[in-house]
Amino acid sequence: MERNDAVMPMVSIVVAAIMWVLLLFIFAKDTHVPAVEISPELKASAAKAWPTLGKQVYTQTEPSCAGCHGANGESAGGGPALAGDEKILVDPNLVITNIRKGRGIMPAYPNLSDEEVLAVTNYIRNSWGNKAEVLGPEVLQAAVSNITPEVLRVRSRFVPEDIGLPQIFLATFVMLLLTYGIIGLYSVWAEGVELKPGIHKVRSTPMAVFAMVIALGSTVIFALLFAMQILRGLQGIASDPPVPPTVTLEGFYSAMAFLSLAAVLGIYKKYFMDGEALIEDASGEFPW
Repeated sequence: MERNDAVMPMVSIVVAAIMWVLLLFIFAKDTHVPAVEISPELKASAAKAWPTLGKQVYTQTEPSCAGCHGANGESAGGGPALAGDEKILVDPNLVITNIRKGRGIMPAYPNLSDEEVLAVTNYIRNSWGNKAEVLGPEVLQAAVSNITPEVLRVRSRFVPEDIGLPQIFLATFVMLLLTYGIIGLYSVWAEGVELKPGIHKVRSTPMAVFAMVIALGSTVIFALLFAMQILRGLQGIASDPPVPPTVTLEGFYSAMAFLSLAAVLGIYKKYFMDGEALIEDASGEFPW
């Protein structure tokens, strides 16, 4: 007779939980929003310096903004036209975020000071026929801390934009520990603590049948929701303007479909499938 031990699977799940909390702390550090220091000098110069400093940054910074967007905002070299662009008038955060982080073929400009970023933003929003409110330095903090709906559609608020190799390794190790622990606990649940050699007959119960129906129904429902969400994503990508897919929902429906299917297999093995425990010798141990 062999024992089906649940101690090590539970230990692996506890270790995985601890490592997952550690990973969340690392993510929190990477997604921390830095404070923007708003000095009196920056406040005083914000409303006065933008016509000259903003034009200087727009035309002389390398690579030049005017080289792609045109000297008069008319578009040149592949950049979109800025003259008459309602998006930059409505949402100044869009301009500031694109300058700092880049977008598409547009490079980022991390070396620009807060004063230069604010000046060129006001210059773009108030030149070539554009007319908008002159922004103060307080908008810089709003732009830094802003997470747009487009960003949230493709990643969680708690996940940084760039995941490094140590984070990938830690997340992978967490998944391995969870897999080991879940399979081990499942083995104890499905086969019992003591394993006796021979064929074991099982008999289903009304509760087992009910649980099987619920698990099967959940599998079908979440699979259909996943397929519908994929179709919505494809339609959104093909629309004009394109709408990014909601990756979070796709992942949730996919995960729930797999978990429901795993529950179906577990219930089937526990209550509907005859099993056989094989023991090679008295000293052998089952892996869990």
